[in-house]
Amino acid sequence: MIEERFPGHPILPYLLVLPSLLVIFIFLIVPFAESVWGSFFVSSFFGSKTVFVGLANYLELFTSPDYLHSVVVTLLFSSFVVLVGLSASLGIAMLLNQKIGGLGIYQIALVWTYSISPAVAGTIWALLFAPATGLVPWLVSLVAPGYTLNWMTDGPLALFVVSLAATWKMLGYNIVFFLAGLQNIPGELTDAARVDGAGPWLTFRYITLPMLSPTTTFLLFMNMLYAFFQVFGLIDIMTQGGPGDATNLLVYNLYRDAFIHLDSGRANAQSVIIFIVIALAAMLQLRAATRKAVYAR
Repeated sequence: MIEERFPGHPILPYLLVLPSLLVIFIFLIVPFAESVWGSFFVSSFFGSKTVFVGLANYLELFTSPDYLHSVVVTLLFSSFVVLVGLSASLGIAMLLNQKIGGLGIYQIALVWTYSISPAVAGTIWALLFAPATGLVPWLVSLVAPGYTLNWMTDGPLALFVVSLAATWKMLGYNIVFFLAGLQNIPGELTDAARVDGAGPWLTFRYITLPMLSPTTTFLLFMNMLYAFFQVFGLIDIMTQGGPGDATNLLVYNLYRDAFIHLDSGRANAQSVIIFIVIALAAMLQLRAATRKAVYAR
Protein backbone atom coordinates (compact mmCIF):
# COMPACT_ATOMS: atom_id res chain seq x y z
CA MET A 1 0.00 0.00 0.00
CA ILE A 2 2.84 2.36 0.85
CA GLU A 3 4.63 1.62 -2.41
CA GLU A 4 1.46 2.44 -4.36
CA ARG A 5 1.20 5.87 -2.75
CA PHE A 6 4.94 6.58 -3.03
CA PRO A 7 6.13 4.70 -6.11
CA GLY A 8 9.88 4.32 -6.17
CA HIS A 9 10.29 5.81 -2.66
CA PRO A 10 9.44 3.09 -0.11
CA ILE A 11 11.47 4.80 2.64
CA LEU A 12 9.98 8.28 2.17
CA PRO A 13 6.92 7.78 4.47
CA TYR A 14 9.20 6.70 7.32
CA LEU A 15 11.46 9.70 6.77
CA LEU A 16 8.47 12.05 6.89
CA VAL A 17 7.26 10.75 10.26
CA LEU A 18 10.78 10.43 11.71
CA PRO A 19 10.96 14.06 13.07
CA SER A 20 7.68 13.62 14.94
CA LEU A 21 8.80 10.28 16.34
CA LEU A 22 12.09 11.81 17.48
CA VAL A 23 10.28 14.67 19.25
CA ILE A 24 7.99 12.20 21.02
CA PHE A 25 10.92 9.99 22.00
CA ILE A 26 13.21 12.77 23.22
CA PHE A 27 10.69 14.99 25.00
CA LEU A 28 8.12 12.44 26.21
CA ILE A 29 9.39 8.88 26.40
CA VAL A 30 12.91 9.63 27.68
CA PRO A 31 11.79 12.04 30.48
CA PHE A 32 9.07 9.61 31.57
CA ALA A 33 11.58 6.72 31.68
CA GLU A 34 13.92 8.90 33.75
CA SER A 35 11.05 9.72 36.14
CA VAL A 36 10.22 6.05 36.58
CA TRP A 37 13.88 5.20 37.22
CA GLY A 38 14.36 8.17 39.56
CA SER A 39 11.32 7.20 41.63
CA PHE A 40 13.28 4.21 42.98
CA PHE A 41 15.97 6.42 44.54
CA VAL A 42 16.34 8.88 47.39
CA SER A 43 18.81 11.69 46.87
CA SER A 44 20.53 14.11 49.22
CA PHE A 45 19.32 17.69 49.51
CA PHE A 46 21.57 18.93 46.70
CA GLY A 47 21.50 15.67 44.71
CA SER A 48 25.14 14.83 45.42
CA LYS A 49 24.30 11.32 46.63
CA THR A 50 21.56 8.88 45.65
CA VAL A 51 20.47 5.66 47.32
CA PHE A 52 18.34 2.95 45.78
CA VAL A 53 15.24 2.38 47.94
CA GLY A 54 12.96 0.41 45.63
CA LEU A 55 9.27 1.12 46.24
CA ALA A 56 9.87 3.07 49.45
CA ASN A 57 8.88 6.39 47.85
CA TYR A 58 5.55 4.94 46.70
CA LEU A 59 4.85 3.36 50.09
CA GLU A 60 5.62 6.64 51.80
CA LEU A 61 3.18 8.49 49.56
CA PHE A 62 0.33 6.03 50.04
CA THR A 63 0.74 6.17 53.82
CA SER A 64 1.14 9.95 54.01
CA PRO A 65 -1.98 11.78 55.30
CA ASP A 66 -0.90 14.94 53.50
CA TYR A 67 -0.62 13.18 50.16
CA LEU A 68 -3.94 11.36 50.61
CA HIS A 69 -5.52 14.72 51.46
CA SER A 70 -4.08 16.11 48.23
CA VAL A 71 -5.67 13.20 46.35
CA VAL A 72 -9.11 14.00 47.82
CA VAL A 73 -8.72 17.71 47.04
CA THR A 74 -7.74 16.90 43.45
CA LEU A 75 -10.73 14.60 42.98
CA LEU A 76 -13.13 17.25 44.30
CA PHE A 77 -11.51 19.93 42.16
CA SER A 78 -11.47 17.86 38.95
CA SER A 79 -15.07 16.69 39.47
CA PHE A 80 -16.23 20.29 39.76
CA VAL A 81 -14.23 21.42 36.72
CA VAL A 82 -15.45 18.55 34.53
CA LEU A 83 -19.11 18.31 35.56
CA VAL A 84 -19.92 21.98 36.15
CA GLY A 85 -17.70 23.15 33.30
CA LEU A 86 -19.19 20.86 30.67
CA SER A 87 -22.76 21.47 31.82
CA ALA A 88 -22.36 25.25 31.77
CA SER A 89 -20.50 25.17 28.45
CA LEU A 90 -23.19 23.08 26.78
CA GLY A 91 -25.93 25.40 28.03
CA ILE A 92 -24.09 28.49 26.78
CA ALA A 93 -23.29 26.81 23.45
CA MET A 94 -26.97 26.03 22.94
CA LEU A 95 -27.81 29.69 23.56
CA LEU A 96 -25.11 30.78 21.11
CA ASN A 97 -26.50 28.39 18.53
CA GLN A 98 -29.71 30.43 18.31
CA LYS A 99 -30.35 33.02 15.62
CA ILE A 100 -30.05 36.28 17.54
CA GLY A 101 -28.62 39.68 16.75
CA GLY A 102 -24.99 40.36 17.61
CA LEU A 103 -24.25 36.66 17.88
CA GLY A 104 -20.64 37.07 16.74
CA ILE A 105 -19.92 39.51 19.57
CA TYR A 106 -21.34 37.12 22.16
CA GLN A 107 -19.33 34.23 20.75
CA ILE A 108 -16.05 36.16 20.89
CA ALA A 109 -16.78 37.46 24.40
CA LEU A 110 -17.42 33.97 25.75
CA VAL A 111 -14.61 32.21 23.89
CA TRP A 112 -11.78 34.59 24.80
CA THR A 113 -11.35 33.06 28.30
CA TYR A 114 -9.33 30.19 26.86
CA SER A 115 -6.87 32.52 25.12
CA ILE A 116 -5.49 33.98 28.34
CA SER A 117 -2.82 32.20 30.35
CA PRO A 118 -3.58 30.44 33.66
CA ALA A 119 -1.41 33.00 35.48
CA VAL A 120 -3.46 35.89 34.08
CA ALA A 121 -6.71 34.10 34.89
CA GLY A 122 -5.48 33.52 38.44
CA THR A 123 -4.58 37.18 38.81
CA ILE A 124 -8.02 38.30 37.59
CA TRP A 125 -9.86 36.03 40.01
CA ALA A 126 -7.53 36.83 42.90
CA LEU A 127 -8.22 40.55 42.40
CA LEU A 128 -11.97 39.97 42.09
CA PHE A 129 -12.04 38.05 45.40
CA ALA A 130 -9.46 40.13 47.29
CA PRO A 131 -10.97 40.48 50.81
CA ALA A 132 -10.20 44.19 51.22
CA THR A 133 -10.50 45.56 47.69
CA GLY A 134 -12.21 42.90 45.58
CA LEU A 135 -15.49 43.44 43.75
CA VAL A 136 -17.08 40.18 44.91
CA PRO A 137 -16.54 40.73 48.68
CA TRP A 138 -17.90 44.25 48.27
CA LEU A 139 -21.06 42.95 46.59
CA VAL A 140 -21.44 40.30 49.30
CA SER A 141 -21.13 42.97 52.00
CA LEU A 142 -24.02 44.85 50.39
CA VAL A 143 -26.23 41.77 50.52
CA ALA A 144 -25.03 40.63 53.97
CA PRO A 145 -23.88 43.67 55.99
CA GLY A 146 -21.24 42.84 58.56
CA TYR A 147 -20.02 39.71 56.78
CA THR A 148 -16.55 39.73 55.23
CA LEU A 149 -15.91 37.23 52.46
CA ASN A 150 -12.32 36.14 53.11
CA TRP A 151 -11.55 33.07 51.05
CA MET A 152 -7.86 33.27 51.93
CA THR A 153 -8.59 31.94 55.44
CA ASP A 154 -11.47 29.60 54.59
CA GLY A 155 -10.28 26.28 53.10
CA PRO A 156 -13.54 25.02 51.52
CA LEU A 157 -14.33 28.48 50.16
CA ALA A 158 -10.82 28.77 48.70
CA LEU A 159 -11.23 25.41 46.95
CA PHE A 160 -14.59 26.54 45.57
CA VAL A 161 -13.18 29.84 44.28
CA VAL A 162 -10.19 28.13 42.65
CA SER A 163 -12.47 25.51 41.08
CA LEU A 164 -14.71 28.27 39.77
CA ALA A 165 -11.74 30.12 38.29
CA ALA A 166 -10.42 26.96 36.61
CA THR A 167 -13.87 26.20 35.19
CA TRP A 168 -14.14 29.74 33.82
CA LYS A 169 -10.70 29.43 32.25
CA MET A 170 -11.75 26.29 30.30
CA LEU A 171 -15.19 27.62 29.40
CA GLY A 172 -14.24 29.08 26.02
CA TYR A 173 -12.53 25.88 24.86
CA ASN A 174 -15.58 23.78 25.70
CA ILE A 175 -17.99 26.23 24.08
CA VAL A 176 -16.10 26.16 20.78
CA PHE A 177 -16.33 22.39 20.47
CA PHE A 178 -19.92 22.15 21.71
CA LEU A 179 -20.95 24.88 19.30
CA ALA A 180 -19.27 23.06 16.42
CA GLY A 181 -21.02 19.85 17.45
CA LEU A 182 -24.42 21.55 17.64
CA GLN A 183 -23.99 23.10 14.22
CA ASN A 184 -23.12 19.68 12.83
CA ILE A 185 -26.41 18.11 13.92
CA PRO A 186 -28.68 17.64 10.88
CA GLY A 187 -31.67 19.95 11.06
CA GLU A 188 -33.88 17.19 9.62
CA LEU A 189 -33.66 15.26 12.88
CA THR A 190 -34.79 18.11 15.11
CA ASP A 191 -37.50 19.09 12.61
CA ALA A 192 -38.80 15.53 12.54
CA ALA A 193 -38.83 15.44 16.34
CA ARG A 194 -40.89 18.62 16.50
CA VAL A 195 -43.33 17.24 13.91
CA ASP A 196 -43.73 14.13 16.08
CA GLY A 197 -44.64 16.35 19.02
CA ALA A 198 -41.36 16.27 20.95
CA GLY A 199 -40.75 19.30 23.12
CA PRO A 200 -37.42 21.03 23.76
CA TRP A 201 -36.44 18.65 26.56
CA LEU A 202 -37.25 15.45 24.64
CA THR A 203 -35.46 16.80 21.57
CA PHE A 204 -32.39 17.54 23.67
CA ARG A 205 -32.53 14.21 25.49
CA TYR A 206 -33.00 11.89 22.51
CA ILE A 207 -31.42 13.81 19.62
CA THR A 208 -29.06 16.60 20.67
CA LEU A 209 -27.31 14.80 23.51
CA PRO A 210 -26.69 11.50 21.63
CA MET A 211 -25.46 13.36 18.56
CA LEU A 212 -23.04 15.31 20.77
CA SER A 213 -21.62 12.15 22.37
CA PRO A 214 -18.32 12.15 20.38
CA THR A 215 -17.74 15.79 21.27
CA THR A 216 -18.66 15.18 24.90
CA THR A 217 -16.32 12.18 25.10
CA PHE A 218 -13.45 14.26 23.75
CA LEU A 219 -14.15 17.16 26.10
CA LEU A 220 -14.41 14.84 29.11
CA PHE A 221 -10.91 13.62 28.40
CA MET A 222 -9.46 17.08 27.72
CA ASN A 223 -11.05 18.63 30.81
CA MET A 224 -9.75 15.80 32.97
CA LEU A 225 -6.23 16.37 31.66
CA TYR A 226 -6.64 20.09 32.26
CA ALA A 227 -7.83 19.61 35.85
CA PHE A 228 -4.90 17.32 36.69
CA PHE A 229 -2.02 18.95 34.83
CA GLN A 230 -2.71 22.46 33.52
CA VAL A 231 -3.86 24.40 36.58
CA PHE A 232 -0.48 24.85 38.25
CA GLY A 233 -0.23 28.53 37.25
CA LEU A 234 -3.72 29.21 38.54
CA ILE A 235 -3.02 27.62 41.92
CA ASP A 236 0.39 29.22 42.27
CA ILE A 237 -0.96 32.72 41.64
CA MET A 238 -4.14 32.43 43.71
CA THR A 239 -3.39 30.29 46.78
CA GLN A 240 -0.04 28.47 46.51
CA GLY A 241 -1.83 25.41 47.84
CA GLY A 242 -3.34 27.13 50.89
CA PRO A 243 -4.98 27.93 53.14
CA GLY A 244 -3.96 24.91 55.16
CA ASP A 245 -3.33 22.79 52.03
CA ALA A 246 -7.02 23.17 51.10
CA THR A 247 -6.07 23.76 47.45
CA ASN A 248 -2.89 21.66 47.38
CA LEU A 249 -3.62 19.68 44.22
CA LEU A 250 -1.46 16.74 43.16
CA VAL A 251 0.38 18.75 40.52
CA TYR A 252 1.17 21.50 43.03
CA ASN A 253 2.20 18.98 45.68
CA LEU A 254 4.60 17.51 43.10
CA TYR A 255 6.06 20.96 42.48
CA ARG A 256 6.58 21.52 46.19
CA ASP A 257 8.46 18.27 46.66
CA ALA A 258 10.56 18.72 43.52
CA PHE A 259 11.53 22.41 43.67
CA ILE A 260 10.96 23.53 47.26
CA HIS A 261 11.79 20.43 49.31
CA LEU A 262 14.19 19.16 46.61
CA ASP A 263 12.99 15.58 47.12
CA SER A 264 13.41 14.31 43.56
CA GLY A 265 12.64 10.66 44.36
CA ARG A 266 9.29 11.47 45.95
CA ALA A 267 8.46 13.92 43.14
CA ASN A 268 9.27 11.33 40.48
CA ALA A 269 7.05 8.81 42.22
CA GLN A 270 4.20 11.31 42.25
CA SER A 271 4.57 11.99 38.54
CA VAL A 272 4.41 8.26 37.79
CA ILE A 273 1.32 7.85 39.98
CA ILE A 274 -0.44 10.77 38.30
CA PHE A 275 0.38 9.36 34.87
CA ILE A 276 -0.97 5.90 35.75
CA VAL A 277 -4.15 7.30 37.29
CA ILE A 278 -4.82 9.54 34.29
CA ALA A 279 -4.12 6.72 31.84
CA LEU A 280 -6.46 4.28 33.63
CA ALA A 281 -9.17 6.90 34.08
CA ALA A 282 -8.94 7.89 30.42
CA MET A 283 -9.17 4.27 29.27
CA LEU A 284 -12.20 3.55 31.44
CA GLN A 285 -13.85 6.82 30.53
CA LEU A 286 -13.33 6.46 26.79
CA ARG A 287 -14.42 2.83 26.84
CA ALA A 288 -17.61 3.62 28.73
CA ALA A 289 -18.39 6.76 26.73
CA THR A 290 -17.73 5.34 23.27
CA ARG A 291 -20.14 2.47 23.83
CA LYS A 292 -23.00 4.95 23.77
CA ALA A 293 -21.42 7.38 21.33
CA VAL A 294 -23.28 8.18 18.12
CA TYR A 295 -20.84 8.82 15.27
CA ALA A 296 -23.23 8.55 12.34
CA ARG A 297 -24.59 11.80 10.95
